[in-house]
Amino acid sequence: MSKTIQRRAAMAAVLMIPVLVFSGCDRIKGIFSKPDNPALAAAAAAAAVPVYAVVTTTAVKGQIQDYLALSGDIVSSSTVDTYSDAAGKVSKLYVSVGNRVRKDDPVAEVDPSRPGMEFVPSVVKAPVSGIVVALPAQLGMTVSQAVSLARIAGGTGLEVHLYVAERFISKIALNQRCEVSLDAYPGDIFRGSIFELSPTVDAASRTMEIKITVDNSGSKLKAGMFAKVRVITETKDSIVKIPASAMMNRFGEQYVFVTDKTNPAAPVAKKRIIVPGILIDGVLEVSQGLAPGEEIILQGQTLLDDGSRINITGQTTPLDAK
Repeated sequence: MSKTIQRRAAMAAVLMIPVLVFSGCDRIKGIFSKPDNPALAAAAAAAAVPVYAVVTTTAVKGQIQDYLALSGDIVSSSTVDTYSDAAGKVSKLYVSVGNRVRKDDPVAEVDPSRPGMEFVPSVVKAPVSGIVVALPAQLGMTVSQAVSLARIAGGTGLEVHLYVAERFISKIALNQRCEVSLDAYPGDIFRGSIFELSPTVDAASRTMEIKITVDNSGSKLKAGMFAKVRVITETKDSIVKIPASAMMNRFGEQYVFVTDKTNPAAPVAKKRIIVPGILIDGVLEVSQGLAPGEEIILQGQTLLDDGSRINITGQTTPLDAK
């Protein structure tokens, strides 16, 4: 064979290599793209679906209360000032602040004597039984019949005086239950109720005064304390409630996402339209659209759509039914 023929044969062999390579790629591509390989197709489809990490909780059936948060001062249910029948100097004091007295017990003596004249000291008596809460009188002080010598809180009852803004007056009524708390006793709740409503509204402050009796069976409350009061304006029993943060509000719709575990290996989120009710302290009443015991998504729902794949990474404790 001549050199010319050998050179042409080698060139032809080189020119055929790409043809063989491309043919092989097409064959390999054809193998992986065949529709009769379900395992590979399912793996590819699963890899393309996003999975969202979420935290869930459970809707509960229980009670919810609407209330007004107010504040006021604790005062004695009745206070009486004690006066002398004669003008003169205070010559003796029988009591001090905090003492308990009975009706007609001596409180002080007032000597009405003048220079050159001597009179029998006048004994000032307690007009009612109770506790001495103020003692303006001092030894040697000159007083008249119009000056109070002592202030006595009658009985053991205490009241809380509050002022309600005009726009909330329609929610206030006699005998409404109240919960009283004080900074002096954190965590303690004292029960009370409304027993008096002012017949008028103050024109300057646009508020109405209300008075609350409060249970002081443990003798912890004292006149002069500052009180925080919740006036219970509405109570609903046997309602469905959820954490308010679980509800989404978009495009005029209120909804939550519930978990669908029809396929335990691949749970999904289902959009559920709800009708919200009372919202108090982060707790939401659900009037329609949700049943107690249903699992709802509490965290991670902002990116979800109806039917989104989810991975439940945690569950929070349901709300208290009370």
